[in-house]
Amino acid sequence: MGYCSLCGRHHNVGFISTRFAGTDGVSLETAKWADVFDQVGFSCFYFAGELDRAPERSFLVKKAHFQHPKIKEVYRKCFGARVRERSVTRKIHELKRELKDRLYEFIEKFEIDLLVPENALTIPLNIPLGIALTEIISETGMPTIAHHHDFFWERQHFMTNAAWEYLNMAFPPHLPTIEHVVINSSADNQLSLRTGISSTIIPNVMDFENPPPTIGDFQSCGLDSANRAPTGDDYASDVRQALGVGDDEMLILQPTRVVKRKGIEHAIELVHRLGMKAKLIISHASGDEGYDYERRVREYSKLMKVDTYFVSNIINEQRGYTANGRKIYTLEDVYPHADLVTYPSTFEGFGNAFLEAVYFCRPIVVNTYSIYTMDIKPKGFEVIEIDGYVSDAAVRLARKVLTEPRRRSRMVKRNYEIAQKYFSYSVLRKKLKNLISDCTGCPLGNDD
Repeated sequence: MGYCSLCGRHHNVGFISTRFAGTDGVSLETAKWADVFDQVGFSCFYFAGELDRAPERSFLVKKAHFQHPKIKEVYRKCFGARVRERSVTRKIHELKRELKDRLYEFIEKFEIDLLVPENALTIPLNIPLGIALTEIISETGMPTIAHHHDFFWERQHFMTNAAWEYLNMAFPPHLPTIEHVVINSSADNQLSLRTGISSTIIPNVMDFENPPPTIGDFQSCGLDSANRAPTGDDYASDVRQALGVGDDEMLILQPTRVVKRKGIEHAIELVHRLGMKAKLIISHASGDEGYDYERRVREYSKLMKVDTYFVSNIINEQRGYTANGRKIYTLEDVYPHADLVTYPSTFEGFGNAFLEAVYFCRPIVVNTYSIYTMDIKPKGFEVIEIDGYVSDAAVRLARKVLTEPRRRSRMVKRNYEIAQKYFSYSVLRKKLKNLISDCTGCPLGNDD
C-alpha cells in the first residue's frame, strides 16, 4: 500500500501493457516511471501478458501478449486487408470481454486508483486489449496517464487494415479522464492533427545525475561528481577477450536488435571503409521480426570483409553463465569497452541507444532519422552523422575520433553535459509529477 508523501492518502498505480519484460524501450521506460512513482510514495502494480516484475505486484494474463496465438490470428486478419470476416469481429469481442474481466480483477485486487497504459492504447498489436482498456476507462472514469511510444500511423504496414473503427476508438481514445504523454515532438504534432488530442512531451531519459562507475581502465567522461558510483567490479574486465576482440583491434558496438530499420549495412560499410583493424559487435538477436534481415547482414559482412559478431547468446538483461559455462554479460558491461557505437537507424520513436552511448561516454555514429533531427540534434550534441549513406566526411571524422583521444574526450564530455540538462531523471520527475498532480489532485510540487 503506497502513501503519498504530501497528501497522506494511499495511491496504487496500475501499469498495463502487452509485456513488461526484457530490454525493449517500453519496459525500460516503464521502470524509470515506476521509480518516480515510488519516490512520491505510490505503489506500482503490473498487468501484462509477459512479466519479469515482482510476483506479488504482478497480474499475468497470457492473452494480453501480442504473441498469443489468438491475438496474432486477429492481427493477421485485420492488417493487410480491407475487409474482415464477421467471425473475426466476433472473436475480437469475445477476447475483449475476457480481457476486460481480467482488467477489472486486476483493478479490484490491487485497489488501483490510477492507470498507466504503456503503449497498449498506442500500437494496435493487441486490438482486444486496447478496446477493453478504453471501455474500462470510459465506464469507471478512472484517472489515466496514457504513455504513447509509437503510433500506428508511424508504421506503413498498419495503414492497410480492416479495423479502422477500432483504431479510431482506442488507439488512442479521446476521453476526458486521460492525460496523454508522447516521447517526441512529431508524435505530439501528429496526435493533435489527427485526433484533436493534446499531449505532454516526456522524452526518454537516463540517470545522468549519477555517472556510470569506472570499469577497468574506462574513464567516465572525466566529469567531477559527488554522485559517481564506486569503481565497478572486475566481472566485465574481460569483455573484449570474451567477444574475440584483440588488443590491437577496435570494438565497434551496434547495440540493437537485428531488424531492417536499424540500418546495420551502414555500420558494416563504415567499418570496412575505416581501414582499421576492427570487429563489429551486434548485441541483440532478430527477435519478433524474423531472420531474413539477419541473413542479409551476414551476407553483406562477408561481401565487405568485415568481422561481424552476433553475440546475443552472451549478452542478456542479467549476468550469469550459459549452459556450456561461458559468462553472460549485460549491455552495460559492454558499453565501456566500445571504441565507437554505431546507431544508423532509419526510424526510431526516440533513441534509447543514443542516450546509452552518451551515458557511457562513447562516441556515436548516427543516421539522421527524423526524431534525432527534430528533438535531439538541436540540443547541440556532437556526433558522427550520416544522412542515408556513409559519406567520405563521416569516415574521416570517425577515423579522427578513434585516433585522437583528446578530441574524443572533449566530444563525449560535451555530449554528457547536454544530456544531463535535457534528458536526465530530473526532467522526467518534474513533468511526471505535474501529471500525477493533475490526475490525483495531490499537490506534489516541482523539483527545483
